[in-house]
Formats: sequence, structure tokens, C-alpha cells
Amino acid sequence: MQAVGVVVEYNPFHNGHHYHIKESKKKTDADVVVAVMSGNFLQRGEPALVDKWHRTKMALLSGVDMVIELPYVFATSKAEQFARGAIQILTAMKCDTFAFGSEDGNIEPFLNTLMLLHDERTEYNDLIKYYISKGNSYPKSLYEAYEQLKQKRPQLYIDLSQPNNILGYHYIEAVHQIKSSIQPVTIQRVKAGYHDDVKQDSSIASATGIRKALFESGELSDVLQFVPPHSYEQLQLWAQNHQQFVQWESFWPLLRFTIARYLPKDLTQFADVSEGIEFALIKYAKMSDSFQTFMNHIKSKRYTWTRLQRMLTHIFTGVTKEQLHQFESPTYIRLLGMTNKGQQFLGLKKKEFELPLISRVAQTKDPLLQIDIRATEIYGQGIQLFSNKKIDGDYQTPPIRI
Repeated sequence: MQAVGVVVEYNPFHNGHHYHIKESKKKTDADVVVAVMSGNFLQRGEPALVDKWHRTKMALLSGVDMVIELPYVFATSKAEQFARGAIQILTAMKCDTFAFGSEDGNIEPFLNTLMLLHDERTEYNDLIKYYISKGNSYPKSLYEAYEQLKQKRPQLYIDLSQPNNILGYHYIEAVHQIKSSIQPVTIQRVKAGYHDDVKQDSSIASATGIRKALFESGELSDVLQFVPPHSYEQLQLWAQNHQQFVQWESFWPLLRFTIARYLPKDLTQFADVSEGIEFALIKYAKMSDSFQTFMNHIKSKRYTWTRLQRMLTHIFTGVTKEQLHQFESPTYIRLLGMTNKGQQFLGLKKKEFELPLISRVAQTKDPLLQIDIRATEIYGQGIQLFSNKKIDGDYQTPPIRI
């Protein structure tokens, strides 16, 4: 059986994701789709809209055949580590191809960009330092250095100001670095940009736009046209059980308490907390009644919104610098769910997997998995702030079968 891998968050699974799955199978002639999906905390340093079990069901009922959890350590890291961890899992599972969505839609510019930055790495790093010295943020300096470097070789290159192109580049880079035999393809994103608001004359919207619409109106019906029926059903079930969808604002009282209970020197042990910010975190946590107010106080040119959210995620879950950086590669394949076709693939390929498959977490004491279990427990405590019902933990929940 031919397998195509995808790297996803499905926050939530929407019509654009459904299109991506169909096109990926069509373009690669694959029999099964294997999705490596972030758990309850995401790459931009946010808690997921609904938990990983609801998002797994959305995927399995809408065309995905297997859902594998991307460990927290990689799921909440910068794009390089996020991509590398996911590609390592897909490679370990013997996927033949992987398909990613991009604004470009053509694989050649990605390969050209990889070679440019590989061959000109020293000059690229020097240019980044130069633009930082001029007062630019790190992401802005990366972009400016890349734009200048492109002038040396007039070829087709990707636009690295676009978020999906950035991730796509790091997927290609990871394949190159680990010498994977997996073949990359890219599917062009349709209609909705990553940060675009929902448009009522379209059936395609970004996950960011869908979440914004849900948080602004609180009406699930406002996003009905943008998600497949099974996604809508899972969102309805979540809303019925927990009253509201998850965002940092929902967790603010608990996050605020978590920050305030530490001394400044203690905060610096947590992953991504750079020295100096700890005083501002404590000061403004104590005086801010909302997450939005808190972020407005601490955001700056040096500390972007995403960078701050990642450090707050690690403070919230208690993940230290040492824990985050001791794992260079995934150590297991964590199965969240599968269809009958996914089970067939598993039966044929399991013996070839390069990492152990985990379906029941009680069967292993892997330290990387323990971080995932703790993150699920902390996420669940946040849910209990506003909900009368708990979410299922990792020990209580077997892989979903569709």
C-alpha cells in the first residue's frame, strides 16, 4: 500500500484541509493518508480549540486513515524543530511521499531555495546579524537577508513571507538533513490566506479565520459553510459538553496564577524564556485582568506574539529548557486513531517501522511521552475552569477506530 504523509494541526479540520487530503491522494496515487498531528498545544504557542481526540475524529471521518500525535516537544517548537520531528515520524513509518500545502504550489522553488540557503549559509547568517543590528526583529531579519541573497542567483524561489511556504521550506530542509527517501509534493492553497477572515461568499476559510469567527460571535452556525459535516458535528459535541471553545483567554486565570507563583529566577528555567523577560511576565500578570491586556503589555519588537505564546505554553505546562532540548528526534509513534484502511496499512508495514508504535500509554515510561501526558493533564485542568465536564486523559483513551 502506498502511503502519503501530511503534517497537520486541524484546529479545526476545515474544507481547505479536506481539499488538501483529496489532492494529496490524487497527486501521489496513495492508498492511505497518514497525518502527524499536534496534540493539545500548537506550534504558535496556543492551546487547541478542542482536544486532540475530537480533532482526530474530524480527520478520520473526513478522509485521513491514520492520525499520529506529534510529541509536544516538537509540536510547540520553532518551525525547524516542528518540521524535523514530523518528517522523522513519517520517514520512520515508511511513508512513500508527503504532501504539504503552500502558497506557491510548485515544488521546484522550494528545492531552489533549499540549495541557495545551503550553499550560501555563511553569508546568510552574516546578513541576518546585520539586519538584527539595524533594529529589525528576528523574523524580519530572516526575510530581509533572504531577499538580498536571492539576487545572487536569478531562479524561481519561494516567498518566505508566507507562513505555509516557511513551513514547507523546513519540511524540505528536514528531508535533506536526515537523508530521508520520502518524496515531497506540494498542494497549492486555495482562496483563503493563512490570516484571512472568513468570507460569506466562499466555502473555504483558514483555520485562523474560523477560530476568530467563533470567538467573536460565539455562534457555531457562523462557520457551518467552512467545515465538513463531521467537523461540524464534533464542534457541536464539544460545545454541548464544554460550553465554549478553547483559547488562551479561557485559561488566563490559571496561567496568571502559574506565572505569579514563581520568583523571577525560577521562570528562567522554562523553555524559550529568555533572560530579562521574567520580570515583565510577573509584573504584568499580577496587574492584567485578561490575556489580551497582558500580551499588549509585554509584546515588543524583540518579543513577537508567537514567541511570547510559546514561552507561556512552556511555563503553563512546566516544560523546562533542559527537557525541550534533550530530545533531538521522536522516540516513538503514538497512534491516536485509524480507519479500517489505516489498520490494513498498519498490518502490512508495522514490522518495518523504525520506531516503536504506542497505542496504550500505560505500556511505556518513555520520558518524551511523559511530557505529552502532562501537557494533556494541564490542558484538561484549563478546561475545568469553564466546563462542568472533564476531558478524557491519555491513560483513559484508547486509539479511536472508525
